[in-house]
Amino acid sequence: MKKLIGAFAAGAMLLALAGCAPAATGSGDAAAAGPKAESDLVVGFAQVGAESGWRTANTKDIQDSFKEAGIQLKFSDAQQKQENQIKAIRSYIQQKVDVIAFSPVVETGWDAVLNEAKDAGIPVVLTDRAVDSSDDSLYVTFLGSDFVLEGQKAGEWVLEEYKDQTEPVKIIQLEGTTGAAPAIDRAEGFAEAIKSDPKFEVVASQTGDFTRAGGKQVTEALLKANPGVNLIYAHNDDMGLGAIEAIEAAGLVPGKDIKIVTVDAVKDGMQALADGKINFIVECSPLLGKQLIEVVKQINNGETPEKRIVTEETTFTQEQAIEALPTRQY
Repeated sequence: MKKLIGAFAAGAMLLALAGCAPAATGSGDAAAAGPKAESDLVVGFAQVGAESGWRTANTKDIQDSFKEAGIQLKFSDAQQKQENQIKAIRSYIQQKVDVIAFSPVVETGWDAVLNEAKDAGIPVVLTDRAVDSSDDSLYVTFLGSDFVLEGQKAGEWVLEEYKDQTEPVKIIQLEGTTGAAPAIDRAEGFAEAIKSDPKFEVVASQTGDFTRAGGKQVTEALLKANPGVNLIYAHNDDMGLGAIEAIEAAGLVPGKDIKIVTVDAVKDGMQALADGKINFIVECSPLLGKQLIEVVKQINNGETPEKRIVTEETTFTQEQAIEALPTRQY
């Protein structure tokens, strides 16, 4: 009987010990493991690429912010290919980083790899661009601009600029990368803003892939196919700058013969606005580094960031661009 009682006692002790042992989790599960020293944190960031001045400024700001904060950053450039980003994210999962952040090349096709990160206990932060998924538990937060609002601001300027014109206003739209959140949303916001006045007609809309070369090439072709265009709406400054080259090559004056509205407000775009070659710019700030650092710190401390963090941005006329240029950071 004593032996039997002893065996039960030993078994009970083993069960108690097992119950006290922490469950196995991924290294990103800050709540289970407790906060790490910030100097021990490792964040994997999968960037879209280097397709524009905005993206270059975004990359620099993120890298500089992590260096200043003393947090290790593993960085990859997807060269605008979704398969490269997925590969990078899977590599970060294998490396057991604490947080994964990325700017999705396109909106769809992320559920599988994000479920892998979730299963590994690694929190994911979306920066600049969103994903189209019915499961919002696959990411902690989305930090970035309101692209629909940016398109609306561009459209509202167009409404005001042409309010006294009775003749049709022919518009060419230079779209961003097909399937990318900013391309989809900026088109939606712009269309929503101008639909109230039937004189506005988007006669052509084509992707320039957010690049200056793409903007020039597409504008050249669309101007030939659509004579008498009044306005070009470009989803970013770089495509607008390419459009300037195409307009000048056609013997026309950008900003006068054909007006241009863009989104971003990088230095080259602001300079073109100051010079009168672009007429209006809606700001989309690339300086997300410090806000991303704060999100990483919140996650590490077991806190829950806001699900949607919108960056504060403005718009620029020619006069405002001239005033802002001397102290422009990007």
